[in-house]
Amino acid sequence: MSTGTNKRRIAVIGGDGIGPEVCAEALKVVAAAGVDLATTAFDLGASRYQRDGSVLPDAVLEELRGYDAILLGAVGPPVGDTSVPPGTLERGLLLRLRFELDLYVNLRPFAGVPGSIAQGADFVVIRENTEGTYAGEGGFLRRGTPHEVATQGSVNTRMGVERCVRFAFELADRRPAHHLTLVHKTNVLTFAGDLWNRTVTEVSPEFPDVTWDYNHVDAACIYLVEQPRRYDVIVTDNLFGDILTDLAGAVSGGIGFAASANLNPARTGPSLFEPVHGAAHDIAGKGVANPLAAIHSAALMLDHLGESDAAGRILKALSEQSDTMTISTDPLSTTAVGDAIAERL
Repeated sequence: MSTGTNKRRIAVIGGDGIGPEVCAEALKVVAAAGVDLATTAFDLGASRYQRDGSVLPDAVLEELRGYDAILLGAVGPPVGDTSVPPGTLERGLLLRLRFELDLYVNLRPFAGVPGSIAQGADFVVIRENTEGTYAGEGGFLRRGTPHEVATQGSVNTRMGVERCVRFAFELADRRPAHHLTLVHKTNVLTFAGDLWNRTVTEVSPEFPDVTWDYNHVDAACIYLVEQPRRYDVIVTDNLFGDILTDLAGAVSGGIGFAASANLNPARTGPSLFEPVHGAAHDIAGKGVANPLAAIHSAALMLDHLGESDAAGRILKALSEQSDTMTISTDPLSTTAVGDAIAERL
């Protein structure tokens, strides 16, 4: 239990749409688990940009560096709203936080809920979070002409790949199945794929209890639908990880159950925790948003901060509540779900 001067300082970015609603339930559950946080709300997201054109001011970024962790709800404008140019929040806020805070591991756990395609599955995707095609390398030639050329490079460094691979092996070594799967496209992406494959091959002897194999990314998409229980720990690059984890969320019960941790394992700055889903403006304020992904993300945050007992109790209560919700024909409101999990604690 964190109390008094030991309170963890958490920056809360509720964001847009359902973001503030699900964050509120996550913090309610954390409090019910006996962890006393010192939270500070930060006004960032589409609504902030629409008001004053700010995305992530330098002064705010520097302030965020001083917190123990960041809890984020969701950011983005309503579908069809063109007041926020595409990529403005993705690159200016989310990716900038990943790059500036060196959040190089994106950890996304999946457990198939009853009735889902992945029922009984329990796996984790480790996505490299700061390189690949999202690094921003590329440009235009003769833009706006019939002969326009656009290039988008994939940046992969040995350091960036190895630290992600090593994290994945360490995680697999702690899990009962002791298995890791590298997912890439080595038959076509012969340079980046070769670097990833060589790195896994060279790191693997340090973890003799962990077996590993390789899947092409297109095959992995099929296996996630047809044989999701074959996976334990998946490690992959930034773009493939982004796509695979959305598919994994869909087959595991829905994106409303999918949590994520953007980690700085070296702890040179705060890590960021957020549900995978978007802002869902169409249901904002209606009390029907599923807060389970945000609550799970908060549990990942507590575990990262050393509050492992509280995190474990939240995950147990969340699993019980999730099973109840998937078989119930009487849906609960957003706050009722948070209340139910809090009562289990």
